[in-house]
Formats: sequence, structure tokens, C-alpha cells
Amino acid sequence: MFDTRPLMNARNRILAIANQKGGVGKTTTAINLATALAAIGKRVLVIDLDPQGNASTGLGIDQRDRMRSTYQVLIGDVSVEDAAVESQIPGCDIVPSNIELSGAEMELVDLEDRSHRLRKALGSGAGGYDYVLIDSPPSLGLLTLNALVAADAVLVPLQCEFFALEGLSTLVRTIERVRASLNPSLEIQGVVLTMYDRRNNLSGQVAQDVRKFFGDMVYETMIPRNVRISEAPSYGKPVLIYDHQCAGSRAYLDLAREVLYRERTMAA
Repeated sequence: MFDTRPLMNARNRILAIANQKGGVGKTTTAINLATALAAIGKRVLVIDLDPQGNASTGLGIDQRDRMRSTYQVLIGDVSVEDAAVESQIPGCDIVPSNIELSGAEMELVDLEDRSHRLRKALGSGAGGYDYVLIDSPPSLGLLTLNALVAADAVLVPLQCEFFALEGLSTLVRTIERVRASLNPSLEIQGVVLTMYDRRNNLSGQVAQDVRKFFGDMVYETMIPRNVRISEAPSYGKPVLIYDHQCAGSRAYLDLAREVLYRERTMAA
């Protein structure tokens, strides 16, 4: 059992959920980790930085409630507090995404401090939350760069399938470049293995290879391939709300405890 006592520092922690490869469970991890942290008693803000808006949908935010979004936050029209809306999860709010965000990469190019827009917005307006989780898009463009510059640490979901390590090494190099030039305090909080199928020999081999390559950086908790996890988004719910007793829900609660344990270890 992981120790879940509150962290000693008063400032919130900002975690970017990132992987430039799509279909690895990034958004699923963002919304369910946020829900699990809220269930443990943390105040959580999710920043939906993916133009697809899946995190917003997965937390039950209707399109009509996305008039103020991450797009307006990035271009400086609204503050984080004004854009944040309550989700159906007590203790978990979200700054939603809408279709306008799809053109933000081009607009950001001409803005001052284009890679620091989210960092500045969060620095002046995310008080009151213990954790801010940023759901990054599946690319390494300006939106993801803003997430990495704003974050204290990166949590990397990694699907237990072939070519998994190949994409991860690219992300690690990007994180190293961001640390060298834009955000020297950025660290990797951990790598979480997703869609793990114990009946599949390939899943076991990928997990073994990842742990061999990254060592203690890989969380002990693995997120299983689970039907209930796949079904939950179509109902606009995290799996912990859709079916809190399924294997996927239990795994995300374990991941939340492990994240908190690592956070305290890093702060010590």
C-alpha cells in the first residue's frame, strides 16, 4: 500500500500526460488518473490541450459548455479560472477543448513567448488545485511544447505493443531538449504501461523490455486491456464512475497512489 499523506509543499504540481504516438491510452489515463486523485481527496484541474477534445467528452462536458476553452486561454482572451468548468467528478474541474484549438498551432507562431503561453496562464491562475493534469495532443508541435514548458513533470502512457520503445525514445529526446533550453526543472514522473494483456506473450515481452530500458522509471502499476475502460467514454464517464469495481478502475486507483508516492519521494 502506497502512502497517500498530503504533500508538504503548498504549490500545485503540474503533470503533462504526453506521448506523440496516438492510441496509447493518453486521454484515458488523464481523465481516470484525475478521477482517481479526486477520489483520494485531491483537488484536480484537467487541461484539455488536444483539439479532438476527448478528455472533455470523457469527463461529460457538453459542447455547449465549451465556449471558453484552452484556445482562449492560450491566446490570452480568458484566464484559467474563467475557462474552468466543473466536471461530474467532485473535486475535478476541466478547462475544455473545442474545435478552435485545431488552428492554435498556426496562431501561436506569431505570438510573443509562444512556447510559454500555458505556463504563464497557469502561473497566474491555477491556485486552489493540488494537481493540474495536461492532456497533450498526439504530436510534438507547439501545443505539446506548451504542455512540457508548463509542467513540473511528464507522465508517459505506453501501449504494450510492438514499436512502443521506438516512439518513446523520440519523446525522451524532446523532453531533454525542453529541459536544456526552456524548462530546466522538467522531469519524467514515470512511464505507465497501458493495454496490458497478460494472456498475450507480446504484452509481457514489451513490458519486460521497457522495464529493462527505463528501470525504476516505469510504474509498478500496469493498466490492463479492459472492456469497461473502452466502453466508458461513450457514456461520457471515466471508468471509475462507469464501473468502479472493474479491473481498469482498480488499476487507475493503484496508479494514483503510486503517483502520489513518487511525488512525495521527489519532494523529499
